Amino acid sequence: MKPWIRRSLNGLVALAALAGATVGYALHRADSRMQRQPALPAYALQLHDDSRAVERGRYLYASRGCADCHGADGGGRVFIDDAKTGLKVAGPNLSSGPDSAVKAYGPADWERTLRHGVKPGGRPAMIMPSEDFARWTDDDVAAVVAYVRQLPPVAGGATVMQLPLPVRALYGLGLIQDAAEKIDHTLPPAQPVAEAVTVEHGRYVAQGCQGCHGPNLSGGKIPGGPPDWPAAANLTSGEGSALRAYADAAAFKAMLRGGKRSDGSAIRVMPFEALSKMSDIDVDAMYVYLKSLPPRPAGGR
Repeated sequence: MKPWIRRSLNGLVALAALAGATVGYALHRADSRMQRQPALPAYALQLHDDSRAVERGRYLYASRGCADCHGADGGGRVFIDDAKTGLKVAGPNLSSGPDSAVKAYGPADWERTLRHGVKPGGRPAMIMPSEDFARWTDDDVAAVVAYVRQLPPVAGGATVMQLPLPVRALYGLGLIQDAAEKIDHTLPPAQPVAEAVTVEHGRYVAQGCQGCHGPNLSGGKIPGGPPDWPAAANLTSGEGSALRAYADAAAFKAMLRGGKRSDGSAIRVMPFEALSKMSDIDVDAMYVYLKSLPPRPAGGR
């Protein structure tokens, strides 16, 4: 065998060994990260189940994406099933059925799961987009709990988190974060603001956009999403802004309700099932808030 061929083969073997070692390390780190127990401050959440709370919870459950992952009846739902990559994710049963994932939840369990992305046992809730709910007020957290608790019992499923090797490896290397890593756990709960078409209320509503569009709402590739998902749009007024296509709140509202851009083309991936149920006040306030954001280049998240 010629020396240069031998050297090339030896190099390829070394690279393969290095790649295998890196993947092995990444998978080990992924398991460790899934088992970690983030430190959280103690907080005494007060729950209540009056009719007003239930109705507010009904609205939030439908319009903030809870039904997208857990189903309209709370029985659980497969919301990603990509046969090409092997990525499959399902939210568990939240109803009072026999296989309910939340039957034993107390106030602290609800608060930690929703606001901090941490399960009752202390480990990260891997598929819970808690960064979208971390700044919810006490009343809104209690309202969703009140609504979920009165759901009729239905047969449902458990959490499904079937992650392909590349996703697990990227998570192990820290290139994909779980919600608990994205949240500042030292911040106190948000204080209520009046429901009105204002920047302040719009900021509160728009926090539900962070999971896909990033904490700065400038978009970019969605970490952990299927590879064929398009990048999330830039919602600021910066380079590549999607907001420029909507001259006013009415046009923005039509997009959220119809799932189409101003030119009539369909938008992929956006959770229009939930967004279409948002109230006029919430949508108009969100538009006002997004228009107030400083410009950021697209993709900065």
